[in-house]
Amino acid sequence: MKTTLIKILRTKIIVMLIFAFGCSEDFLNDPQPTDQVSSDIIYGSRTGANAFMAGILRRMRGQFVANNHDAGGLNSMLYARTVKGNDIVQANTWFNFDYANDNREPTYRRVTFSWNFSYHIIGQLNNFIAGVEASETLGDDDKKELIAQGKALRAYYYHQLVLEFSPAYSVDPNYAAPPLYLEFSPEGGPMSTVQEVYNAIITDLTDAVGDLTDDRLDKSFVNYRVANAFLAQAYLAMGRYEEAGAAAHEAYGGDVNAALDAGSYDDGFNSLENKEWIWGLPQYDDQSAYYYSAPHAHADHYVLSYQGTYINSDFVGLFSETDVRNLFVAGAYGTTFPHWAHYITTKFQFTFDADIPVIRTPEMILTEAEALYRNDQEDEAHTLLYALQVNRDPEAVKSTNTGEDLLEEILIERRKELYAECGIEWFDAKRLGRGIPRVGVHRVSGAAVLEPNDKRFFLKIPQAEIDANENIDESVNANR
Repeated sequence: MKTTLIKILRTKIIVMLIFAFGCSEDFLNDPQPTDQVSSDIIYGSRTGANAFMAGILRRMRGQFVANNHDAGGLNSMLYARTVKGNDIVQANTWFNFDYANDNREPTYRRVTFSWNFSYHIIGQLNNFIAGVEASETLGDDDKKELIAQGKALRAYYYHQLVLEFSPAYSVDPNYAAPPLYLEFSPEGGPMSTVQEVYNAIITDLTDAVGDLTDDRLDKSFVNYRVANAFLAQAYLAMGRYEEAGAAAHEAYGGDVNAALDAGSYDDGFNSLENKEWIWGLPQYDDQSAYYYSAPHAHADHYVLSYQGTYINSDFVGLFSETDVRNLFVAGAYGTTFPHWAHYITTKFQFTFDADIPVIRTPEMILTEAEALYRNDQEDEAHTLLYALQVNRDPEAVKSTNTGEDLLEEILIERRKELYAECGIEWFDAKRLGRGIPRVGVHRVSGAAVLEPNDKRFFLKIPQAEIDANENIDESVNANR
């Protein structure tokens, strides 16, 4: 019997956390030469369980594959999607092959990283959920909230897997998708389907939103609003627009003016305390991911970083001069134009403790706007869209768009609001069955163009997984 590469192992807790939280006097007085901590210690108190979750969250932003900066953590996966689009031009740096849309073969690092990293986090979360459920000391309320956090994050990472390794839900819900593990498994399972993965995602997330409140330790932890944001993304990918809009409304709170802060848009996008951040990944001087922290380490051209991200001239042309998001600098590397390195952005400021945004309120506002449009509430959709636009640009004029033109305006606004953050252009093109052209000035165009429902919107299954998992064979990548 083969041993699966993605065996869901017990999570190892850094001993420093135990010292910091003082979970077990016996452990401190009688240390053993081990890199694991007893489940009795971890799940013996809410403090211990919080420490375990903090360790999982730390792993999400850490350096997952040493010395490979395109395989750092969650941000590496999201940034790879960003550079696959049309709005960003990537220099010949770590994300070069993603930018060229040439990084999907079974032995390539993008493939193995996205698979192994996601399943590593899922394995930790499965152990977390099981440990909390089995605890004899945690109270019922603590158990309910902790399990909800675990389920929400597990659903989020299964969503990343199905986005990375399968075509869009709209293409074929029965298409082969990554295996589902909802508990610890010592063996590799068979491929599932896109429908089965989304069913599991929705089940986990609807359970989670019912058991969470707005309380949390900081913005890296999951609460009611974060779980709703995850749910909105999943429903949007499935084309379930009414549910997507409702979840998005809950995620940002329903009050546009309270959810937005135009004055902070040029603050560098590096602080978890930003009012608009719903969920992010914090960094600290003593736990820094250093140059792994895309987008900052690539987009910032004023510090000693990669200075590898440029902005497509056509995309720059979408912004008015009075838009607070117009943070583009022309001719930073000479005045010759056209040239792919002509425009840079000052949106991101790189420091070794730069926090990383993952989900912000504007994404949810615009998700609700699209949902309203899809549900024949064009006036309400237009009003919500304009509320965001005038917040970003005091000189904004409400358009007269209706029908498909209004939908296009909403989708463009998503790109303008979230550029270089979370791969929103790629996500929207994939879920809607659209291509991504390479128009304007690009370093790589031609073969990098994505056609509608292009197979390059998803990755092949890693060869190492095929070799290790007896339930998956070579045929899985046939015509993939």
